[in-house]
Amino acid sequence: MKKQIIAIGGGGFGRNNSSIKIEKYILNLSKKQIPNICFLPTASGDDNSYIVRFYNIFTRLKCNPSHIEFFKRTINLRKHILNQDIIFVGGGNTKSMLSVWNDWDMKNILFEAYNKGVIMSGVSAGAICWFTSGITDSWDNELKILPCLAFVKGVCCPHYDEEPSRIPYVKRIIQEKLITNCLSIEGGSAMHYINDQPYKNISFYDNKNSYNVYSKDNIIVEKPYQILQL
Repeated sequence: MKKQIIAIGGGGFGRNNSSIKIEKYILNLSKKQIPNICFLPTASGDDNSYIVRFYNIFTRLKCNPSHIEFFKRTINLRKHILNQDIIFVGGGNTKSMLSVWNDWDMKNILFEAYNKGVIMSGVSAGAICWFTSGITDSWDNELKILPCLAFVKGVCCPHYDEEPSRIPYVKRIIQEKLITNCLSIEGGSAMHYINDQPYKNISFYDNKNSYNVYSKDNIIVEKPYQILQL
């Protein structure tokens, strides 16, 4: 069974200028005529406007959209998630999201679904959560390295070109040998993983990329991945 993750660095339906390109790409991966897609807006505290934007987009596409809330009465999680073709995790506070998920055993439920071929996707917090660790702004004053779900190995940083603190932070923690390398994803791009391995960068804005950032001979290298321009 093919396992897939689409980690989006920034953009998509959460923003007003969404092109719907990345949403269509994710839906097409399911190979279903009308795939089931479930939105997890936990990182935003189940923000109602975010949920509305999700339905505004996905009810216009060929799919069966749903969402799960954790701050109201919560449905049978395992039953619903295992009935999905795609999971989409929204952006927000990653640390808070993972703390809530931990109380609901979501790591095990999502991992079971992932191994059964349910496509895992998301933006920002919903991108980094699948990795061993992620670079997060869950704390107000500084970026930090946060342990995540570890479905795939590595460290992931979203918004690489969108927030001015991201590039120098990634370079610093590599130079200080806190990490060896970092998957750094620009806004308007997404890294597609197949069977736990990077497949290619999906660019849904013009010429946006994902990079393997590492140090060679004490020089920081930003090695771009192969681009599929939508």
